[in-house]
Amino acid sequence: MKKSIHSPLYFKVLIGLFAFLFCSTLQAQKNKGKLFIIGGGHRSDALMTQLVKLSDLQKKDYIVVLPMSSEEPDSAYIYLKKQFEKLTSNPIIMLNFDKTTATNKVLNDSLQNAKLIFISGGDQSRFMNVVKNTPIYTAIHQAYENGSTIAGTSAGAAVMCEHMITGNQKLETKYTETFNNIRYDNLETTTGLGLVKNVIIDQHFLKRSRYNRLLSALVEFPTHIGIGIDESTALIVRDKEIEIVGESEVIVVKKPKGIAKSKKENLVSIKSLEMAVYNEGQKFKIQ
Repeated sequence: MKKSIHSPLYFKVLIGLFAFLFCSTLQAQKNKGKLFIIGGGHRSDALMTQLVKLSDLQKKDYIVVLPMSSEEPDSAYIYLKKQFEKLTSNPIIMLNFDKTTATNKVLNDSLQNAKLIFISGGDQSRFMNVVKNTPIYTAIHQAYENGSTIAGTSAGAAVMCEHMITGNQKLETKYTETFNNIRYDNLETTTGLGLVKNVIIDQHFLKRSRYNRLLSALVEFPTHIGIGIDESTALIVRDKEIEIVGESEVIVVKKPKGIAKSKKENLVSIKSLEMAVYNEGQKFKIQ
């Protein structure tokens, strides 16, 4: 005899299944790692102490520095190593991947098992040219999903996004630290690590007055949240919650309305958008 879908047993099984899925989801969220995204500039010992504390390093844990963004990877590693050594006794190692070592299983296993991964500053495109579509990308994501902290500064901040700002303008041949205006189809983006979704991050933000660049990003990706991180300041990302730490401020822009494209030099108008300014200790949610 077949059981009716309205029988008490059916509902007990269904409730049990929902409870299992719910608990599994909570466990996955609990085990997920954290991001520590620095806007560049001077990294005080106080700021880096917060990173070490967030990472919850145990005796067996180690830190990996990925210096591939830098023109001088050895120097970037040495500088970071000296600072970390003041703050923790855990080993700090450098994995300076290139095209010949990107598929090395031993190195990628070491990366995946690191409790803290730090991506140096420099050129974010240089970093992604080594990492994209390789086991390095997979190892970073697996470490994050396993509960590790992924940190980065400057270029190491830009790479956190799914859509990464390269810093170049499509309509200009010369690189400038900021954009002179807001134009449609001027911002160059490429694939980043995608550790944080639906967000565009810009760094050195107040110091280099990068409002035009971030607003250009919001025109290209109107459903995203634009986050400008100033120097000596960082975001702590725990799933969908962001907390501000450091010395300066973070600018958040979102929900642009009435975007219109002018026929004159691709200029753009935006009727309205939401903007907020945050500093240390304050929090906000992302999608």
